[in-house]
Amino acid sequence: MGYLYIFGTILFTVYGQLILKWRIEKYGSLPPLVKDKILFLLQLLVDPLILSGFLSAFVASIFWMGAMTKFDISYAYPFMSLSFVLVFILSVFLFQEPVTLYKVIGLSFIVVGIMITSQSV
Repeated sequence: MGYLYIFGTILFTVYGQLILKWRIEKYGSLPPLVKDKILFLLQLLVDPLILSGFLSAFVASIFWMGAMTKFDISYAYPFMSLSFVLVFILSVFLFQEPVTLYKVIGLSFIVVGIMITSQSV
């Protein structure tokens, strides 16, 4: 059951990041003037899908609290790095972001690090 809490944390974290990226892209770039920046950000804050991204962060935190009842943080936290991997993979398909050799190497290090830290000695 503890791994379900970690999975829920990752799932809701990834959803939040992707939905924020998707919706913010629809609104365009941050304007240069301070007054316009404030209005722009307020406009973002009333978008229902952006609000769902914030809600997903809250739900991810609840799952994380559950995970903390089951695992040491030094064991559970490295699994959160899987969110980097999932966001990268999904951003390639959803937003056509570029895949570079350096990104693939970096993500490979993350996966290897998770494998190493999840081993009990």
